[in-house]
Amino acid sequence: MAVPGRRNGLNEEDDEESNGLFGEEGLVAEESDTPPHLRDLSHAATHGDLNALRLAIDNLSGSIDEPVEDGDTALHLTCLYGHFECAQLLLERGANLEAMDEDGAIPLHDACAGGFINIVQLLLNRANNAEHIKRMLESVDSEGDTPLHHAARGEHADVIRLLLSNGASSTKQNLYGKTPAELPEPGTDARRLFEATVTAMEI
Repeated sequence: MAVPGRRNGLNEEDDEESNGLFGEEGLVAEESDTPPHLRDLSHAATHGDLNALRLAIDNLSGSIDEPVEDGDTALHLTCLYGHFECAQLLLERGANLEAMDEDGAIPLHDACAGGFINIVQLLLNRANNAEHIKRMLESVDSEGDTPLHHAARGEHADVIRLLLSNGASSTKQNLYGKTPAELPEPGTDARRLFEATVTAMEI
């Protein structure tokens, strides 16, 4: 994962640390861990530069799914930062929907964590069939979190609604025994959405 704390939304201090990576010095430090032949790809994916990304893919000597940093592929990065058109291009060029980063997360985890509903929909649309969608929705990272856990932690109600409508489980526990339904703060739209889902199931 390229940005500490972003995917799990742990606390405000983590957010402050993540924002520091956008400074020039932080960015240089991040890129120094990227293999030289993937730096253009990584930079374009991180910054959402569509033309630069197209050029980087055209000139790529390795695989489009090769990790560029922290186990993240270019598709992970575009999903993490919310660059829809770049994600679309990568998928058109054959990027793997189920590539895992070093934490076991797939790009859908990152898109859900950021609340980027257009990218979440794009990823689900690119799945080949219902079984493929089911596999993505049930995918867990190293903490046992599904994409729905990430959307719930970020309280992204629209994304939660979309995932639930596609069959995501609101009762699957992560390694800490937490279900997605337990993660949003009480009184939030996200929490009410889960409560309404439970009520509907009981009727």
